[in-house]
Amino acid sequence: MSPAPRLSLPRPAVSVAAAVPVLALALALAGCGQPTAQQQGAPPPPQVTVATPTSANVTDTDEYVGRFVAIDEVNVRARVSGYLDKIGFTDGQMVKEGDVLFTIDQRPFKIAVDQAQANLAQAKANLDFTKADLERARTLLEDKTSNAISKQAFDQRTQAERTAAAIVQSQEAQVRSAQLDLGFTEVKAPVSGKIGDRRVSVGNYVTGGTGGTPTLLAVIVSTDPIRFEFTIDEASLLRLTRRQGGTDFKGEPVTLRLIDDKDFVHKGKLDFLNNVVDRETGTIRGRAVFDNKDGLFRPGMFARLRLQSSDPYQALVVPDVAIGTEQVKKFVYVVGPENKVSQKFVTLGPLQGDMRVIREGLAPDDKVVVNGLMRVRPGVTVTPQAAGAQPAAGAPAGSANAAAK
Repeated sequence: MSPAPRLSLPRPAVSVAAAVPVLALALALAGCGQPTAQQQGAPPPPQVTVATPTSANVTDTDEYVGRFVAIDEVNVRARVSGYLDKIGFTDGQMVKEGDVLFTIDQRPFKIAVDQAQANLAQAKANLDFTKADLERARTLLEDKTSNAISKQAFDQRTQAERTAAAIVQSQEAQVRSAQLDLGFTEVKAPVSGKIGDRRVSVGNYVTGGTGGTPTLLAVIVSTDPIRFEFTIDEASLLRLTRRQGGTDFKGEPVTLRLIDDKDFVHKGKLDFLNNVVDRETGTIRGRAVFDNKDGLFRPGMFARLRLQSSDPYQALVVPDVAIGTEQVKKFVYVVGPENKVSQKFVTLGPLQGDMRVIREGLAPDDKVVVNGLMRVRPGVTVTPQAAGAQPAAGAPAGSANAAAK
């Protein structure tokens, strides 16, 4: 049985012109309720914190690096030679002027004193004899009826008396010298201060005197007051000189900061400026003096010193965090008309706490961006908010107080 034949139905003809309106309608319906990116709108302008510069009473200062030095530093050496017998201090202790630090064996020097005194006694006895002999000769010479002594013999006895007197003076000097050497066997502290460690132990032979190389026994440094030495460049020296109106800087107040201090809290006075500028370095040596009753400062310690370089004056200041750097130039961002950001290059002055002095480049009514610097650049429109004000409604949390980076 043969299969039934298929029936072919005619397809309706659809023209291209009719299909286009239908496609457009479908796309329009699909877009309803689905806003495009353009319909959503651009993100809101970034919010930044702004503040106008404030006026402050400012004093310019210069800072210098230096080290402490002792006013008195003495290398303790013996004046006589001998074997070291005693040590009268503990390494590192405070000593007073006149304290006995070392004792050299005194026995040979006591013998020398006794010998000198004996020689002096002999010289005095000889002087007494020559004086008596001269008086007898004078009596005989004055007796005109006798020729018992000649004028020459009288002159000889006179000369003998003078020689004996000179010998007595020499022996007296020898006694004083021997007594002085005996006193030098006790090596005493020439100044008050802190003594270092002993350089020689008991029993060693100590070389003294001015000849050869005397043995170094110890080193003493004074501690109170103490000096601080530093160098000043020519430009700073000129500013200081012009402010002072002369070259007498002694007594000028200074402040100092140690490496663990947060600020310049130690007060002192300028003590000395050298009389010449070093030709090689272009600097001049300066020195200040500080009280050191608590022993905080030690010779050789590093510190920074601040010296006033101008009289007080009024200046504009802004938070130091608002300062940006472009290569070697410093700038701030300023919000101008229509809330657009512009860049202003400024000349900086000293830092006053967390505020920076602006010497040039800002006006008192400029709105300086002090927070949100990473979100702005020149030409960008922002939403400014005064420092200390509450964030605007709808602003992202923390945007007004974000740390500037």
